[in-house]
Amino acid sequence: MTAAGRTDRLSRSLFAGLLVAAAMPPWGWWPLAFVGLAMFSSAERAAHSARRRFLTGFIFGCGWFFPAMSWMWFLTSPGYVVAVFIFAALHGVVSVIAVRPASRSTTLFTAPAGHALVEAFRLSFPFGGVPLATLGIAQVAGPLRHVASLGGVILMTWLTWQIGALINRGHPRTRQSQSVRRMIVAACVVVYVAGLVDPNGSNTGRALRVIAIQGGGPQGTLAINTNPRDVVVRHLDATRDVDSPSDNEKQIDLVVWPENVINVDDFETSTEFNELVAEAQRLDAPIAVGITEDVDASSFTNAQVIVTPQGSIHDRYDKVRRVPFGEYMPLRDLLKTLGAPVDQVPRDAVAGTGLAYLDIPMGSVDERASVAISWEIFFGGRVREGVEQGAGFVINPTNGSSYTWTVLQSQQVASSRLRAQETGRWVVQISPTGFSAFIDPEGNVYDRTGVSERAVLEREIQMRSGDTIYVSLGDGPWIVLLMLVASVGLLRPVILRRAPYKGRRLRA
Repeated sequence: MTAAGRTDRLSRSLFAGLLVAAAMPPWGWWPLAFVGLAMFSSAERAAHSARRRFLTGFIFGCGWFFPAMSWMWFLTSPGYVVAVFIFAALHGVVSVIAVRPASRSTTLFTAPAGHALVEAFRLSFPFGGVPLATLGIAQVAGPLRHVASLGGVILMTWLTWQIGALINRGHPRTRQSQSVRRMIVAACVVVYVAGLVDPNGSNTGRALRVIAIQGGGPQGTLAINTNPRDVVVRHLDATRDVDSPSDNEKQIDLVVWPENVINVDDFETSTEFNELVAEAQRLDAPIAVGITEDVDASSFTNAQVIVTPQGSIHDRYDKVRRVPFGEYMPLRDLLKTLGAPVDQVPRDAVAGTGLAYLDIPMGSVDERASVAISWEIFFGGRVREGVEQGAGFVINPTNGSSYTWTVLQSQQVASSRLRAQETGRWVVQISPTGFSAFIDPEGNVYDRTGVSERAVLEREIQMRSGDTIYVSLGDGPWIVLLMLVASVGLLRPVILRRAPYKGRRLRA
């Protein structure tokens, strides 16, 4: 291939990655994901050496991840660059391994399976995973969203990638390739139809009147540069805008405040606790509020607690999945030695160990909510865990005020939509500075706020029961299935080469 041809191929790979990025929120042009993946499939097939295939996959990944993961810049600019290069390089490695110029019909299904496995790997690596900018997030507003209740983000990712590979016109038209193509098309149709008919839970007949409080305030602020009392006052003022329920209207069942809007040494002995109790008594409703408490000079806890009108804490959930470089500093000593600004995260959050749910008092009984605090909403397993324990709805208290722009906040709304579709539950997402919203089990968004505005959201949501297939199975079976598909494709040429030799020996 000439230098001009190589440049053209790499340019097409970069453009393909940018198209996939444009399919992500906040841009959200989801059909572009299929166009970008088709272009990339063509480009990686046109690369006839391992080095060229790696560069093709790497450049594609850079075009995808640099824009779609730009929110990381506000956590750690060096980490942002390193993470993009690592994830892009993984797709380059898959292009080397899974794309076989001598067996193009096999490549048609091994490459999508391999690239989908890279995305599954991103759910847990590094530092517990960075599950943003996924193809599932890109397709949450498209027709493939129904697949979420069947196989979550992993199955949505494979299906999106596989469709992109199928619409690439660069595939050979031999009888064998046409047979493989028909089998793949059939598999895609079966997965899509199964997603449409998959059980999605049902209403229990109980409905809750929920009020979510967004206090408002500036974006792009760090906790070390903020007076925590200012945040509390904003949310108290917004809560006081809510009228006490009269005798002829439905009582308030739950008030939800965002993540860590109260930052104190000890919550139960604080002024803020007494203020929350007073509001709970005035509204005659429990309040779910995000708090941070000191553990010692070097650590703190991040929890969501239920404050009752009777002046007690009814239940508590401590955040399990912490934000690396945001709530704790990985490799702190090493980075400090290298001169990194580790003082921006002066203390580390202590990871919780409890199951992801809260019990909320509703008269003589409790209603159970699955809880995903902020970052945890990007992990399907956290919400699924609470639903497995009998949760009838989901709350996602979050705090995106550290980030400028709306890349992260928009992708968080999309992730909340995915969690709603995966579990068949309503989701209440509440942030101090936006975005806040109610999301129904079909992934439809209601009452979404603007950034930095003060807002009081109110909606009656239905309690739900019953499990989707995703809640029952989780991610594991789909990861294993993708590994089997990729392995069969990679081993198939070896099996075919050895089969004639074996036949000759038998005839002899």
